[in-house]
Amino acid sequence: MGCIASLLINSIALMVVAGFFSSFQLDGIGAAIMAGFILTVINLLIRPLLILFTLPITVFTLGLFIFIINAALLMLTAELMGSAFEISGFGMALLASIIIAGVNMLLHNFILHPLRGRSD
Repeated sequence: MGCIASLLINSIALMVVAGFFSSFQLDGIGAAIMAGFILTVINLLIRPLLILFTLPITVFTLGLFIFIINAALLMLTAELMGSAFEISGFGMALLASIIIAGVNMLLHNFILHPLRGRSD
């Protein structure tokens, strides 16, 4: 259930960002779900390694370098998706990664966490 929840939350977060900025484009719900799937897989496989390799700079920047890593992985997702998912530049990817982190936090804390608590 954890991977499916991450997939849905990433898809929703991507759609939210795409709704606010014209330089962040998704070609519909299917593209958002596919981008959410790719982003979830990348976050499961590549992100921990990047965090481990960049641990000194992450500690030095008090964790803010994580947003740079997230932006790079978002750009990688856009490259893998092709024309169905486009980001205009790294600055937009950085802004989107900050917004996606906030939306993920809100969805986890106010929707997913209460649902898990109710099923116990």
